[in-house]
Amino acid sequence: MTKDNMQFEEPEIIYIPDEDGNEEEFEVVMKFEVDGSDQKYMMVVPLNVDSEDEQDEDSDEVYAFRYEEDGDDLKLYTIEDEEEWNMVEETFNTLLAEIDDND
Repeated sequence: MTKDNMQFEEPEIIYIPDEDGNEEEFEVVMKFEVDGSDQKYMMVVPLNVDSEDEQDEDSDEVYAFRYEEDGDDLKLYTIEDEEEWNMVEETFNTLLAEIDDND
């Protein structure tokens, strides 16, 4: 694999409806599976933020979802269980540390 292929991958963009039914744009930061589980997770960050106040609040905001793929359909589920959230957060932080170590 050439360096160009590794460095310039197109970001994956998904659209998630908010409470009012407006679709918001998010970039997928990472997808992973947790060891010992058949669950798949993705970490996303918001792309479009309307006001500067929101941008300051949300600019470092990373959201986690459990997801399932059904053909071309993507189903997202919020993580409401604290134990599941802790497991996802720990896995995400471990993967980030591994990426940082490889740079």
